[in-house]
Amino acid sequence: MRAEVGDRVVIRGRTVEAPDRHGTIAEVRGEDGAGPYLVKFDDGHESVVFPGGDFIVEHSEQV
Repeated sequence: MRAEVGDRVVIRGRTVEAPDRHGTIAEVRGEDGAGPYLVKFDDGHESVVFPGGDFIVEHSEQV
């Protein structure tokens, strides 16, 4: 998985009741766009995230 600063992420909820979490990649800590990533979530929290099967990257449009 490869991502860049500014890409949006979605982390799917693990159960039916758990909502998806949405955020923006603020820092790429791995080499060549690999994780882990520092993610600023829409609810204001920040966390270092190691991508897994429930992790989706929505690449930002480059101008």
